[in-house]
Amino acid sequence: MCLAVPGRLEKVTVELDETFRIGKVSFEGIIKEVNLALVPEAKIGDYLLVHVGAAIGIIDEEEAKRTMEVLKEMGEDLIE
Repeated sequence: MCLAVPGRLEKVTVELDETFRIGKVSFEGIIKEVNLALVPEAKIGDYLLVHVGAAIGIIDEEEAKRTMEVLKEMGEDLIE
């Protein structure tokens, strides 16, 4: 099963050009480095769907929080 987890873009750490960027994304306080190449329009504060270390889409804050709640209810420890 494939799963994308929502997180908030906190900081862009590498920017080789306007497309290839790496950022720090917070998953409820757990910070991970994420490839932002598939979401070049993402900006700090945006909520992203992250799959296997790559942001694959931008979602609104309400959807991100709702998704994280469902994952918690499932009892999954998905970030580690």
